[in-house]
Amino acid sequence: MTSASEDATRFLFSSTIASTLANTSRGRSQPKKCEEDTNIVNSMNTLSVVLYSVAFLLGVMGNGLVIWVTGFKMKKTVNTVWFLNLAIADFIFTLFLPLSIAFTAMDFHWSFGKFLCKMNSGVSFINLYASVFFLTIISIDRCFSVVLPVWCQNHRSLRLASIIALVIWILALIFSSPILYFRDTTVSRKTNTTACFTNYADLTKPENILLFQKRHKAMGVTRFVFGFLIPFMVIVVCYGIISWRIVRNRMSNKSRKPFLIMTAVIVCFFFCWLPFHIFAFLEISTHKGTSCAFQRALKVGIPLATNLAFLNSCVNPILYVLLGQDARSTIRKSFLAQLEGAFKEDASQDSRYSRNQSKTMSELDTSVDRMASKKLPMQQVPLTDQ
Repeated sequence: MTSASEDATRFLFSSTIASTLANTSRGRSQPKKCEEDTNIVNSMNTLSVVLYSVAFLLGVMGNGLVIWVTGFKMKKTVNTVWFLNLAIADFIFTLFLPLSIAFTAMDFHWSFGKFLCKMNSGVSFINLYASVFFLTIISIDRCFSVVLPVWCQNHRSLRLASIIALVIWILALIFSSPILYFRDTTVSRKTNTTACFTNYADLTKPENILLFQKRHKAMGVTRFVFGFLIPFMVIVVCYGIISWRIVRNRMSNKSRKPFLIMTAVIVCFFFCWLPFHIFAFLEISTHKGTSCAFQRALKVGIPLATNLAFLNSCVNPILYVLLGQDARSTIRKSFLAQLEGAFKEDASQDSRYSRNQSKTMSELDTSVDRMASKKLPMQQVPLTDQ
């Protein structure tokens, strides 16, 4: 049977202890008792501690600077509202990383109590949902700015952006509430260690076995559909439309820059979180009994997928700086100035309608001048550009 320490390695997923108990209680054959490769387990634990520490240091500093620049140093715009909230989500998550570092370093003994057990995992999923929801709304905002510039000029306001940001935080909290509810701690009598795990049902009662499995699968499917699949489909559609308009209108490199920055952020989010969702589904399949090779793959893959997801919380500030402007001037420009450049509104998009109006009026004035010089009647003035 799976030990408490092995179960705890999956603190972002569900409880393997409970999965094994479910199979045993139902009279199914238990998963094969495989020889545990201590070297692999220790190596993955060490790697996790190192990467968690890197994510903590870079995430706190990088996102802290983004919060300071967008929240206090720059003039408030719709763009700064989006990036400020995105940075806040990552910053709060990285603040809790020392708990995960200590948890892993102490061989998965949770000594911080049930409340922090719930908060540690809850914040992780709040970060997941808030990040993907903000990336989705940023994509929609970019799409509207390109396709409907006049509408955006009249309706795209700070007040509306702030209301949308508040709604996103509420939705992220709602979708994360099951983890806050089901997260629990248990003490192992053999090792006298405390595990922090997802307790979907009390498996000491046989009638709860089916309930446990239903909740487990429902959580995994809900997280994938609403925290990844639907947002990613919306993002792909928005950026497909934006790409088409960029090619059609032959926008300048300056106009494309915000598009490139957000494309990089979204691609990084996709590659950092996709393995997490894949292994979440693979972990659900352990209910059916698995081979030793599959169990070893989970022991290696789950920590790697978790590490990759954690690192996503610190890469965005790096992308803002690297893609904020051309590489040559990046060396000359300060870090803070780079951040400001990345978050500025794309004036070329916002003022496109105004430029078109000015161009039309200029052409009309030229036509009038020509009419006056030739003494043509007003009815002959070409107005096709209006």
